[in-house]
Amino acid sequence: MNIGKTIFSQLMDFLPAQEFRRCVERYKGNYKIKSFSCWDQFLCMAFAQLTYRESLRDIQACLRGYQQKLYHMGIRGKVSRNTLAHANQNRDWRIYADFAQILISQARKLYAHEDFGLELEQAVYAFDATTIDLCLSVFPWAKFRQRKGAIKLHTLMDLRGSIPTLIFITHGKVHEVNLLDDLVVEPGAIYIFDRGYLDFSRLYKVHQSRAFFVIRAKKNFRFHRLSSMPADKVNGVQADQIIGLYGFYARKDYPERLRRIRYLDTKKKRRLVFLTNNFPLEAFTIAELFRCRWKIELFFKWIKQHLRIKAFYGTSENAVKTQIWIAISVYVLVAIIKKRLKVELSLYSILQVLSVSLFEKTPLFQLLSQNRDDEKNEDFSNQLNLFN
Repeated sequence: MNIGKTIFSQLMDFLPAQEFRRCVERYKGNYKIKSFSCWDQFLCMAFAQLTYRESLRDIQACLRGYQQKLYHMGIRGKVSRNTLAHANQNRDWRIYADFAQILISQARKLYAHEDFGLELEQAVYAFDATTIDLCLSVFPWAKFRQRKGAIKLHTLMDLRGSIPTLIFITHGKVHEVNLLDDLVVEPGAIYIFDRGYLDFSRLYKVHQSRAFFVIRAKKNFRFHRLSSMPADKVNGVQADQIIGLYGFYARKDYPERLRRIRYLDTKKKRRLVFLTNNFPLEAFTIAELFRCRWKIELFFKWIKQHLRIKAFYGTSENAVKTQIWIAISVYVLVAIIKKRLKVELSLYSILQVLSVSLFEKTPLFQLLSQNRDDEKNEDFSNQLNLFN
């Protein structure tokens, strides 16, 4: 006798099913599909992410072992390895990309007032990319080097809550700086880049959009000093200067003044030079903003460690993008649940608990809150934790 809902069903109840149907209709995902709909595909792939399945055969074996519970989990179609492989290869990946963006917009509202270490009214974003290595003979479309394949995840992250705002998936040969052309700049926001994005023509477009940027300068960066401002050397700021660019093409690409800040990181014992078009903020705040950029590095390491985005269930470009976008949806869904249920567990701990309890019929809040006091005494220093 069925009493209550499984944990998996309770998780999926947080998803906006109507919005998912609109995404499917937009790309005609269920056109001529008699069984195993796009929703069935999403649920099976979400199950694989939550339970760390290694292959399509693993997914099939696990779900068929609980055949009687699949209907109550929302899976109406028959689960088979071939059917799921065909769906991943042929169902448009943009369905799941659009749906992930809907979840991201919900999560951003929940984390809009989250503290990220600095008291600033503006939105603060970090933009960076990570590379996922692939076998070129198995993934011939993922071009990177002569004998090596890869894809890149270009990510714009809202530092309030570590929520990925935009994600672009390209093959490995696409240089990171080219994605700045696809970036829709929010006026008044602050964008943080590493030195690989130092392209003055593109940075000037950010400036013309009335947004601010903070970027690390390269070692061979050439400039001429116009004036200097007092430097707070107690906090590590060694120089705070107003500069102009040196060179005909550099001045043509960025004709206005810039602010150059030289900072000494005493912990890591290295000198860093930052460039920004933000003149009102204190120099130490600029340095702290760049330090917060490491949240996106932590995000990349975290998803590679805890989500299935390094080993793929299919070899086509569509299958790879589908798996990545569903993995991002699961990540954002768990972040939403953590905030709405006001759970004190870290995101890592929530995923670990869910991975072994999806078929149980315990209330979700009870499951996630019963060990919250124990977690404070545990040492997870060897794990990458977000949302602490």
